[in-house]
Amino acid sequence: MTEPLTVSDDKSRLDVGLIHRFLSEQSTWALGIPRETVERSIAGSLCFGGYLDDGRQVAFARVITDCATFAYLVDVFVLPEHRSRGYSLRMMDALMDHPSLQGLRRFLLATSTAAPLYARYGFTPPAKPEAFMERNFPDIYRNAKGS
Repeated sequence: MTEPLTVSDDKSRLDVGLIHRFLSEQSTWALGIPRETVERSIAGSLCFGGYLDDGRQVAFARVITDCATFAYLVDVFVLPEHRSRGYSLRMMDALMDHPSLQGLRRFLLATSTAAPLYARYGFTPPAKPEAFMERNFPDIYRNAKGS
């Protein structure tokens, strides 16, 4: 039986060490990210932690937003040993229902592995991908170590 998951936007509950370890060692998008960078990213974002009844954090999501017109969903994960239990759905339900994320004109995310999950919440490929531009440095954290 799957344990219930409590989702909270209380930053004081976040296990920053766990978040940093996952992002820097296991994620495909932030390998090598310094802890200080993770701390700054949390400070400037709306964050969601997923917690088991014993208080252990097993999931995380971060939203960069002005809480009025725009949001960008990033750093979403469920620890590998807790996947396939519906926790990503629980996280997304709480995130999408959050009062600060209502009435936004644009809500973006990038994914290479979980498009079906996000499609359930109305996310689609951009209508005009040619209108989007980016500056992308995918190996910035790994390259910084060698400098």
